[in-house]
Amino acid sequence: MSHDQRPVSGLSSRIDIALSLEENKPDTRTFPDLGSPVSPLRSRTGGPANTSSSSSSSGSFSANRTLPGTRKSGEISSGSGESSPTGPRPMHHRSGSTGPLIYSGGSSSGHNSSGHTSGGASSGVGTGGSSTASSPMTNVLPAGNICPSGKIGRPGAVPPRTSTRSDVLGTGTGNYGHGSIMWGGSVPASNPNSSNFQEATKRGNECYKRGLFLDALRCYDKAVSMSPDNASCRSNRAAALIGLGRIGEALRECEEAVRLDPTNGKAHHRLAGLNLRMGLVDNARKHLSLAAHGQPPDQAEMRKLQDIEGHSTKCIDARRIGDWKSTLREADATVSAGADSSPLIFALRAEALLKLHKLDEADSTLAGLAKLESSVPASSPVKVFGMISGSYIQIVRAQVDMALGRFDTAVAAAEKAKQLDPTNTEVTSLLNKVRLVAQARLHGNDLFKSGSFADACTAYGEGLKHEPFNPVLYCNRAACWSKMGRWEKSVEDCNEALRIQPNYTKALLRRANSNAKLERWTDCVRDYELLRKELPGDKEVAEGLFHAQVALKTSRGEDVSNLKFGGEVEAVSTLEQFQAAISLPGVSVVYFMAPGNAHCNQIAPFVDALCTRYPSANFLKVNVNDSHAVARAENVRIVPTFKIYKNGTRVKEMICPSQQILEYSVRHYSL
Repeated sequence: MSHDQRPVSGLSSRIDIALSLEENKPDTRTFPDLGSPVSPLRSRTGGPANTSSSSSSSGSFSANRTLPGTRKSGEISSGSGESSPTGPRPMHHRSGSTGPLIYSGGSSSGHNSSGHTSGGASSGVGTGGSSTASSPMTNVLPAGNICPSGKIGRPGAVPPRTSTRSDVLGTGTGNYGHGSIMWGGSVPASNPNSSNFQEATKRGNECYKRGLFLDALRCYDKAVSMSPDNASCRSNRAAALIGLGRIGEALRECEEAVRLDPTNGKAHHRLAGLNLRMGLVDNARKHLSLAAHGQPPDQAEMRKLQDIEGHSTKCIDARRIGDWKSTLREADATVSAGADSSPLIFALRAEALLKLHKLDEADSTLAGLAKLESSVPASSPVKVFGMISGSYIQIVRAQVDMALGRFDTAVAAAEKAKQLDPTNTEVTSLLNKVRLVAQARLHGNDLFKSGSFADACTAYGEGLKHEPFNPVLYCNRAACWSKMGRWEKSVEDCNEALRIQPNYTKALLRRANSNAKLERWTDCVRDYELLRKELPGDKEVAEGLFHAQVALKTSRGEDVSNLKFGGEVEAVSTLEQFQAAISLPGVSVVYFMAPGNAHCNQIAPFVDALCTRYPSANFLKVNVNDSHAVARAENVRIVPTFKIYKNGTRVKEMICPSQQILEYSVRHYSL
């Protein structure tokens, strides 16, 4: 390990990005009875259907036009309202005695056998609206499949292929019962009216309502495979993806849904929510307006949009003037308001933490940003602080990496920023600075390894001219001062490094060593105490703490002849052993316990850990069941009980203490 490598303990900041079930509610409808392949049309409430017709020798038909706000197949009104994701309903029926066949078309234009054109709904699925014929009907044909010969077959039977006519049942764009009408083709294996499609959608809805988003997604995947051009299926799939936190995939599904059906309000509403989460307020506002179909957008959603817009604007303004505390506060407020998947906001937060010398938190924020960037699609390039937003994010990453000693990755991030925004002068300047600092650090390391410590000091100093807030360069230069015996200079550089990064263990260790050389034992013990918190199981730190404590006691004139390092908890059984042990110079911690006691079993491992952490104290253990004389002499009636003695005098007694209180007391009296 090179002398500037060090362990870094990141503090993770988890932000809840889950939407509520009500917000992600997929579209659903109650399915009508599909027992007959030829199902009756249901009149749509709210207005007459817009129809057109043409006639030919084989009869006439009428196909619906899609009206503004009309739902497509899979997004059918059940009368009183909707519950969860959608399912289709049959779109066709026949009426009259000898009248012509009526069906609701699914294409933008339908052709009869004469080649005439009539208005139709959007491609792939029927609208489910009402339809009327251009001539009166006189009787109703029974349910069944229409064979090419014109005969009525039994329900569910596949008609024989005896005709050479092109207008047979097949995979067309106009649905008829369980099949589709096309001009030449065959019966499809599945379609939006098939029982398999309905079952997949229904099961997906049930799973979604129960919060089983992965199971719901599998069901919706089946539905989409059967009807890939069904906008409502796409919207339902997006709802399940949102529940799973797969924001980028959900966004693409919603975009596909509105491409297939620009009037799909649910898909627009979900797009608005996803854009808000990514902090794209303008996009969210547009989709909220489209979801409202000309009506005023939902006021609650608009208030949420305004909150996100307000906090993000304040965050950017604060960063522009270098008010880092306000930048951090407004970034957190923006996330709390709902923009929990915005790469820009997370980059602003990371930069503010960097400038406030909270490097571990900045690093943790960037780690979350990296995961976010892998799932959230890149937005259109927008300018922020005079540079493309993606370039700004890379600049922040380069600065954090450089502060934490990851110089190679810092250079790579700065170069990526330059690629994204090659003409920006600020990006170019930062790239040059990062390269110079990385070169200075590498040159200093080479000189240090060769033993040229004075020249290494100069090299690290050159890097600090370009980046005066780099704790790694300060710590490396402190190591050079130590090698040259200039302990005061070493302590000064360690102080600078720790001012920027307070838990920098390498700097703490070097400062403790320099303080020991200067015989500043109180400061030395303090540094080792801080190191023990960061590295509780490190034996080198424990031994350094022990020797520093011994030296501190010696400087105070205390007897340290019986102090030993790395002892275990010593068992005491007789009253004579007990009195001899607590009479030794220094601090003795006595643990009164009973085997099988739940509280004793719980705290016993912690007592062993304290013995290692505070090697200058003597730890004793008394089993009250075996040592009745000691228990009576010390009046111990409850276990666990702890007593601390100093030079034979009791200074502290604790009955069933918490771990925090016990450690605080041991630390206080062992110094």
